[in-house]
Amino acid sequence: MPKMIASPTRIQSAGNKPKLIDEYIGRVNSGTSTASVAHMRSPGGWVEPGQAPEFDEFTVVLRGTLRVEHRDGCMDIHAGQAVITQAGEWVRYSTPEDEGAEYIAVCVPAFAMDTVHRDE
Repeated sequence: MPKMIASPTRIQSAGNKPKLIDEYIGRVNSGTSTASVAHMRSPGGWVEPGQAPEFDEFTVVLRGTLRVEHRDGCMDIHAGQAVITQAGEWVRYSTPEDEGAEYIAVCVPAFAMDTVHRDE
């Protein structure tokens, strides 16, 4: 039977500034370990620690610009674009523009603190 998700759970964020993370589907809000879906809103100038997670991440930018640093350089993902990062590859996300960014992130399997492997 389908399961309705009535509302998200606000998740604590990592980084130098507060970022809003509303998890709709995932380990915290729906008890789902196979995938997570979260609505993110990051302020301008936000930077999180680098990470080498054990999950693939699929991100669709709805507004603003999301910067994705990786071992070979960096790329800016703008509203209307998407990016896929593979499990095991090092990445660091940030929102360098003043307007920040709004985006949807899908992790497969679901995001977990013990599998994100953030830099110290």
